Amino acid sequence: MNSGKVFVGALAGFAAGAVLGILFAPDKGADTRKKIAKKGNDTIDGIKDKFDDLLLSISDKFENAKEEATEIYETGKNKTEAFSKNIKKEMN
Repeated sequence: MNSGKVFVGALAGFAAGAVLGILFAPDKGADTRKKIAKKGNDTIDGIKDKFDDLLLSISDKFENAKEEATEIYETGKNKTEAFSKNIKKEMN
């Protein structure tokens, strides 16, 4: 899932929840503001967690790609060396 869409969706959900919470709140204004602040913090924590997961996933994929590239390089190097030795043998 696109992280930009998740972020925009989370912000839209937070804004809608805040507006509805204020409009339909049976509590005092101070209590309502505390609840909204808590929901906002929970939403931000959720976004941070998803972002951290995304970074971890990207990091893992990068490491895997790096390992595969190293293996491909080593395989190519070994084949090139073997080919070069065979050519030298044939020339002698």
